This record gives sequence, C-alpha cells and structure tokens, in this order.
Amino acid sequence: MKRSEPAGESASQQISQRIADLNDWRGETLRRVRALIKAADPGVVEEMKWMGTPVWSHDGIICTGETYKQVVKMTFFKGASLPDPERLFNSSLEGNARRAIDVREGEKINERAFKALIRSAVELNTGGATPKVAAKKKAAKPKTAKPKAAAKKKASKPKTATSTKPKTTKRKS
Repeated sequence: MKRSEPAGESASQQISQRIADLNDWRGETLRRVRALIKAADPGVVEEMKWMGTPVWSHDGIICTGETYKQVVKMTFFKGASLPDPERLFNSSLEGNARRAIDVREGEKINERAFKALIRSAVELNTGGATPKVAAKKKAAKPKTAKPKAAAKKKASKPKTATSTKPKTTKRKS
C-alpha cells in the first residue's frame, strides 16, 4: 500500500523534514549522504516509502537511507552486483542481491568511493554493465553449439563399471 504524501509536500521536502526532525548526528549523516547522492547523480529521484524511509531512484531503486538508534544504514538493493573496491559495504553481506553501509556516530564516509557506488548503481539500473557484472560475463565459459549430427545421434546405453574378477561358469556334471 502506497503512503500518500501530505498535501503540497514533495518527497524531497519530506526528506528534508525527516533530516530536521532527527536533529542529531543521524540527521547530519543523512544530509551528507543525500548531498553525495545528488552530486553523483543529478538526475536522481527522491521518494519516501515504507513508513517514511528516504529512497533514491534512477530507473529503479539505487538505495534507501534508514535511520536507527546506532546507525544510518544505506541499503543498495543491487549491491551484490556492484564493484566495491574500497570495501564500503559492511552490512547485509550474506545476501544474493543487497548490500548495505552502516554509518555510526563519528564515522567518516569515503566520499569518492560512495559516489562511485552511486554511479555504478545508476549504470546497472539504466542497462549499462558495471565492471563487476562485465567481469563475471567475461569469466563465464561460452557455450558451444553441438554439431547437428551429434545432436541427432541417439544416446548410447551408459557403460557400467565391470568387475575385475574373471567370470566363473558352472559346469554341468
């Protein structure tokens, strides 16, 4: 169920209000992260979803900005497919799709690496292959087509292991 926006209040205004309401290190962290996302992708779309969670999208969700008592969590829905040479991802590492960055009070964000992650997520969403995806495709073994004659040939009966003992036959007396 989609949450409706208050009359006349855009998602960007709601995110700004959320940051102001936090009024502590979490609000400041969310403000810095938001600025980095906008710097990395000026075409980013801001949304509020899931009971007031800021979401940044560009042809699909890039990441969310969740705030908890101890951390500000930036969850990248397709994070497992993104290159992370600076090892920013430090949470939700066990899944097949998403990855997250937990920022604790007083921690600094590697701004250059964070913006690179945002750009890679946008590239993945818009159909471009990120370096990690391209590397996986390159490493994948190409499938070879079977010759037509071999494909038509009936499969022979599988061979079974034979015993090394010589056969003994019973003789009639």
